[in-house]
Amino acid sequence: MDSSLKHITAQVETLSKEIGNWMKAQTTVSENIAEVKSENNLVTYVDKESERRFVEGLKHILPEAGFVAEEGTGAPAASGLNWVIDPLDGTTNFVHGMPVWCTSIGLCQGNEAIAGVIYDPSSNECFTAWKGGGAFLNGQPIRISTIPSLEQSLFATGFPYDDFGREEAYIALFRDMMRSTRGLRRLGSAALDMAWAACGRVEGFYEYGLNPWDVAAGCIIVQEAGGTVTDFSGGDNYIFGEDLVCTNGHVQAEMLAKIARYFS
Repeated sequence: MDSSLKHITAQVETLSKEIGNWMKAQTTVSENIAEVKSENNLVTYVDKESERRFVEGLKHILPEAGFVAEEGTGAPAASGLNWVIDPLDGTTNFVHGMPVWCTSIGLCQGNEAIAGVIYDPSSNECFTAWKGGGAFLNGQPIRISTIPSLEQSLFATGFPYDDFGREEAYIALFRDMMRSTRGLRRLGSAALDMAWAACGRVEGFYEYGLNPWDVAAGCIIVQEAGGTVTDFSGGDNYIFGEDLVCTNGHVQAEMLAKIARYFS
């Protein structure tokens, strides 16, 4: 299975670069022609066209797999083998001309990610992983950081764009993290936050109000790089459960204890 997943991942990497580079050529898109899906949630023709291209390409790579895609293209497979697609993670950045966005393609068997590719066309960085095969950045192995404590850690986070039901608890946690870590960064792309955790640029990432396509690829990349991924309660419902914390593993217990102060 490892060799077949490796081959599948290589094919997805090629497809991601092809589509991602087409997307990069479309960065003259402005907010004036973006649609509003919901409060603070934009979508452009680039999201829709890139998703269409991904679905068509992925059908050829693994015809038996279904789709869980942000813009609703395709349908999940009864077998539970599904591509989980975010064709453009960081759309708001994209339409504002900020070069912090990416494509994110995960392959899941049920609730488990078994392969993932995150491609950042702006920096030409491609993060890949498959179950049992390790994690890579542009073909070179990557590992999580070895920082042992939150006090020494740099963390990434994000703010939900339309789910404010836990806002007070989240801001209290943010304030706590601001005071007890080296700092917090908000990129605007959950997939890149996780990719950066996998290669040691940050010690971890946390957020609530997430969707499966935001995190599926990132989960397997972090795990194969040696990191730990859980939901806010420390469980395994992190792809479909809407909240997630990933770390280098060394600070996971500290981070979960801190989250527990604010989220029951």
